[in-house]
Amino acid sequence: MWALQTKENPYLPEPMRIIRRYPLTEDVHFFQVRAVDMERAMTLEYRPGQFMMVSIPGVGEAPFSISSTPSRPGLLEFGIRRVGRITDKIFDLKENSIIGVRGPYGNGFPMVKMKGQDLIIVVGGLGAVPLRSLLLYALDNRDHFGKVYLLYGAKTPKDMLFRKEFLNFTQREDLTCLLTVDEDNTGKWTEHTGLVTQLFSNVTDIDPENTTVCVCGPPVMYKFVVAELLKLKIPKHQILMTLERRMKCGVGKCGHCIIGGYIYTCVEGPVFSYWDVIHMKGLI
Repeated sequence: MWALQTKENPYLPEPMRIIRRYPLTEDVHFFQVRAVDMERAMTLEYRPGQFMMVSIPGVGEAPFSISSTPSRPGLLEFGIRRVGRITDKIFDLKENSIIGVRGPYGNGFPMVKMKGQDLIIVVGGLGAVPLRSLLLYALDNRDHFGKVYLLYGAKTPKDMLFRKEFLNFTQREDLTCLLTVDEDNTGKWTEHTGLVTQLFSNVTDIDPENTTVCVCGPPVMYKFVVAELLKLKIPKHQILMTLERRMKCGVGKCGHCIIGGYIYTCVEGPVFSYWDVIHMKGLI
């Protein structure tokens, strides 16, 4: 039996209907959902970078980053990778199926502090899911930001999430969208080939002191991306990194995502600055 989430019990999910779903890649599918309660659907608030706990009765629940933008209310969007028992069951669901969703959780990106700044979004692999939320928000509120760059790297064209959407973004005049793949096995790829760090040579005319950089991708990527950002003289506290841990409850109670004995990723993260990272043992 579903119940609407209340402040008294944050563990209660609320029912949401799968409105649309389709594959982004072979193992990552796009899910668009809407609260069954339409008033709740239109008033749900969240920030880019936050996540939700998605559940199926009798199976369990798991955390997933929000891929939609709060500037387009009424729907939530997720990009979910098939990795285990819970996601296997989610992938079995059809459109119009009901799932449980509770949240949002985490700190998200500091959108108010970022207002008026240049924005560089650096993406690798599945990092496109949470950073798509930030990108869409920035494009919907384009006058709130200076220059906006998207740098996205994937292994091959077929591994690039939201590929058609991002390819269309390369035609926008208010966004510098740079896409690259490690290798092109199609012979039809029209954008860059190489590592995402090679795209930084195209980042020009920014004011480092007035620039926020948001990064999300595989852990091996961060070291090399940060090195490029430091070359651009981006301040350490203005480099924001979305880090994942095994979040279980979402409210800082179970301890599954704790770092260094006192940092709860589900509450104090998943967005941390590079300054946080270098001063907190065990963060990455």
